[in-house]
Amino acid sequence: MAIILITGCSTGIGLATAELLARHGHTVYATMRTPQHSPYLQELAIKENLPLTVLPMDVDTDASVEKAIQQVLDKEDCIDVLVNNAGIGPLSPLEDTPMDVFRATMETNYFGTLRCIKAVLPAMRERKSGCIINISSVAGKIFSNFHSHYSASKAAVEALSESLGQEVKPFGIRVAIVEPGVIETPILEKMKSADEHSNYPNISRFRAFFAASKENHVSPMVVAEVIRNIIESDTTQLRHTAGPDALPLLGWRSSLTDEDWINSVMVDEQTWAAGMKEGLHLEVMPYMPKQPQAAVLS
Repeated sequence: MAIILITGCSTGIGLATAELLARHGHTVYATMRTPQHSPYLQELAIKENLPLTVLPMDVDTDASVEKAIQQVLDKEDCIDVLVNNAGIGPLSPLEDTPMDVFRATMETNYFGTLRCIKAVLPAMRERKSGCIINISSVAGKIFSNFHSHYSASKAAVEALSESLGQEVKPFGIRVAIVEPGVIETPILEKMKSADEHSNYPNISRFRAFFAASKENHVSPMVVAEVIRNIIESDTTQLRHTAGPDALPLLGWRSSLTDEDWINSVMVDEQTWAAGMKEGLHLEVMPYMPKQPQAAVLS
């Protein structure tokens, strides 16, 4: 059984992964910014006597990361697996998005991942053993309008992971990337509401896509199972998709030239909705803004 540290465990993928791995006998350290606001895992560990400990850790802060990881190393002597899951996912037009949002997204999704890797790597390198799993997204390879901050941060994680995999291979350390599709997690609820006065009305399509995708109710446990398989199988495969729509989405993008991808936003609403239904089996029209009816002349 492995000693595993997971970031971003208050909800969603991190919470599901911590619970699943602990139930399968792994020693899990589930970290989050404010454990007092998310007592579920701690209560579960006590109730069912699971090998699960909740620790405070803010991936945006060097001192917080170093303190939490040192706590684990002092108790366990090693960390076998690091799962970088903590992330935020705003949705808005680039023009309307404050620079602080770009910085915050990159700080958590990219620099937070990097910060945790740098903290665990020396011990893994010395032991010539370890596994680093970075939770990316299909958005790290599919760059959609109104998702520039999130896609940029996940693309950075993809590049970081692939480069890191080459660097640590001689030391027996595995690196894996998990690319979920649309998963039913609180990150969807945290996306800002559309501004009815936005200069970018097409944002309604993107929101309708997420709303329709949410109706598939894909549990975070789907991603947790992928992570468990990576850990327990000793696979050296770099990229792993998660969720039923991940491969179709990636296939859809790869089937288009860059120019066709850019131009795809120019199709009319009915054509776009038909494409969502045919290619991804999504009924998006119920989530689109209602068009005002034309006045009837008497």
